[in-house]
Amino acid sequence: MNEPLHQPTKPEYPVETPGFALWNLGFRPFYLLASLFSAFSVLLWAAQFSGLIPEYLPGPIWHGHEMIFGYTTAVIAGFLLTAVRAWTNQPTPSGVPLMALAALWVGGRILVLTPWFLAATLVNAAFPVAVAVAIAIPLLRARNTRNYFFVGLLVLMSALIVTVHLALRGSFELSPRLGLQLALDVILFIMVVIGGRVIPMFTNNGIPGTNAMRHPWVERIALGTVILLFVADFLQLPQAVIAMVALISALAHGWRLFLWKSWRTLATPLVWVLHAAYAWIVVYLLLRGLTALDLLTGSFAAHALTVGAIGGLTLGMMTRTARGHTGRPLVADGFEIAMFLLIQAAAIIRVFGGIASPGLYMASIELSGLLWFVAFGLYIVRYWPVLARPRLDGKPG
Repeated sequence: MNEPLHQPTKPEYPVETPGFALWNLGFRPFYLLASLFSAFSVLLWAAQFSGLIPEYLPGPIWHGHEMIFGYTTAVIAGFLLTAVRAWTNQPTPSGVPLMALAALWVGGRILVLTPWFLAATLVNAAFPVAVAVAIAIPLLRARNTRNYFFVGLLVLMSALIVTVHLALRGSFELSPRLGLQLALDVILFIMVVIGGRVIPMFTNNGIPGTNAMRHPWVERIALGTVILLFVADFLQLPQAVIAMVALISALAHGWRLFLWKSWRTLATPLVWVLHAAYAWIVVYLLLRGLTALDLLTGSFAAHALTVGAIGGLTLGMMTRTARGHTGRPLVADGFEIAMFLLIQAAAIIRVFGGIASPGLYMASIELSGLLWFVAFGLYIVRYWPVLARPRLDGKPG
């Protein structure tokens, strides 16, 4: 994904190219599908949770399932299908094969609403495997060993989908929440790897002279502690161990973010939104440690990761890569700034509203869900024509 050395101070839009390009490259359908699904799924869940509508999903586990294995996995798929082509200069699915991948994902979203347990399990588990195969072929052809691990992580996500479904079915004695937690650990690792690669680069390219840095030891500790957190969760180690790992990881990621000099990004929305999202990873790890020590109860840590980090990072990356890969200037307009502020407000209210006062818990869920819906609704309105039309510069993709 190529970045210009300098950001223009004023957007200059070429003439629109006629045509339909939704199936040209992976980011196009999956960013659109993910944002549509995310907006309405969260709104319906918040309405169900507050008793305003009848059952949409049968419980919080399925809400977590859909946001992790539905929304987040779709964004990861769109990003990887696009990035792998750039990394390898090899084709990734487009046209009919890309349509088939999208249909598989849509099928998973429909089947979880039906009583067809086996079909829902197989289709949902098949999607990350299909994406893994789609990116493995170009990676192997190009011998791009640096990124082979993404294939393994997608296969691991598929295994965790099966685990959660079987646990919900009662096929073995395992909490489905553990399966969701392990999936969040995997997604956290993907975010810190991709974030560590692109956020300093985007910062230095977008704001010349910033000198965002990466320190080898900080990198090792930051990534290593996330892996250790997955291992601790998988082995169900004592909560004191999980707390220690989470708090050390929070310090490492906080120092990592400090080296990226976030305070210099405030005038550049396409950059500060990524820094703000990464800051929520630090908040998540701190809250995870406090929860493990019984100093905090509830799902506040999980929502710092899902609403703040995942919501902010995916929205920021979906905006930036959609602009970059359609030949548009890397400058945020009013729509994008509003989206970024709304997602931050949704995270702050969802996480800290209930912590500040238990009496605000329900209201915080309702208001946060509404803000999330509006943020992603704006993305749909702004980016549907961008994602569906050819690049402005006439290049393929």
